[in-house]
This record gives sequence, C-alpha cells and structure tokens, in this order.
Amino acid sequence: MAEQDVRLDDVDRRLIAALRADGRASVSELATRVSVSRATAYQRLARLRDSGVIRRFTVDVDPRKMGLPIAALVLVSVVQHSWRAVGDSLRRLPGVEWLALSSGSFDYIVLVRAQDIDHLRDVILQDLQSIPQIQSAQTLVLLDEPPLDQRPAQ
Repeated sequence: MAEQDVRLDDVDRRLIAALRADGRASVSELATRVSVSRATAYQRLARLRDSGVIRRFTVDVDPRKMGLPIAALVLVSVVQHSWRAVGDSLRRLPGVEWLALSSGSFDYIVLVRAQDIDHLRDVILQDLQSIPQIQSAQTLVLLDEPPLDQRPAQ
C-alpha cells in the first residue's frame, strides 16, 4: 500500500528549507525566517512531524573528522528473490552508512565508509563476499564529496 502524499505549500517548503539550513533553530527563529507567526510555525512543524514528512532530527558530521576518510559506493547484484534477506545482511556490514534497493543492472547501492583502504578491502572482499546470495559487486571509490551546505537547495 502506497503512503498518502501530504500536500505541502510554500510555507511548509520554506520551513523545511530553514530546518535543513539550521536544524537547531528554535520555532521562534524559524517563524521569523519564514515570515509567519510562532503559532503557525509550531502548528506546521507539528503537522510535518505527525505526517512523517519530517522523519527525524539528526546531525551532519564530517566523516573524515570521525576517522573515516575513505568512502565507496558498492553496486551489488543478488540472487533473484533474495533481496530482502540480502538487504538485512548489508545493513549489518561494518561501515555501511546508507543503502538503497535499485532498479537496473544492480540490486543495491551501498555507501561504505572506512578508516583506510585496508578496512574497505576487508569489508568488500571478506564481509560482503561472505553473503551467499550476492552474485557480484562493483566498487566505486569516491574521490570527493561536497559538504551538504555546498549542494544545491531542494
């Protein structure tokens, strides 16, 4: 069953943009930035949270400063009909930050972060390849990642 879409207007979108820019902003600060009353901002934020548009509040950390300077996208092909089990196994691999089920030539795209190339090698050649339902994997080492604040606004 598909989730029901939530209708967002310009105020909702500006509140979300303001939160993306500064997730620690108070409701009063957000209301000022978006040019609405504090009560309106509070009510809109509550609706966005309750409806699942805003799923959580989190922090953006610099992986390099966390000791994880190596990043790679691993494109994974799996045995037909095993995608659910493989997804659960991939989530548990060391260094997996994100994964997505995809269409096309590969079934999963996995973002792996590692402290060094030896650690990345072990994750890919030992941990990942020990999952029996994996048919193949292709690894793309990322040479650069722009910080979130330098990416185009959505």
